[in-house]
Amino acid sequence: MSDYMQVSTATPTEDQAVALAGSAVKARLAAGAQVIGPVTSVFWHLGEYGTGQEYKVLLSTTTERYPEREAHLLAEHPWDTPELIAVPITAGSAGALDWIRKSVNPQQD
Repeated sequence: MSDYMQVSTATPTEDQAVALAGSAVKARLAAGAQVIGPVTSVFWHLGEYGTGQEYKVLLSTTTERYPEREAHLLAEHPWDTPELIAVPITAGSAGALDWIRKSVNPQQD
């Protein structure tokens, strides 16, 4: 299993995406985050087909604190049942991976 992951979600507005990303980084649950958008999403929701614009949030982090991270994102997210997806980072530069590891260490403060 990889020690590092990228977690993604989406929000309806850019301000909400930046706030969500910022809260995760300030809590040291992610080393950094990118907000991308607007993006067009195509989906099934509540039994209906739909499309809409969203802002994608990508968080760079470790696998170790995933339960805390998931709880934080679900509590802070503007949607009741947001999509949260985590994919392993299978390779990365030594410097980047070290930065992620050090940045999510709650003892860094």
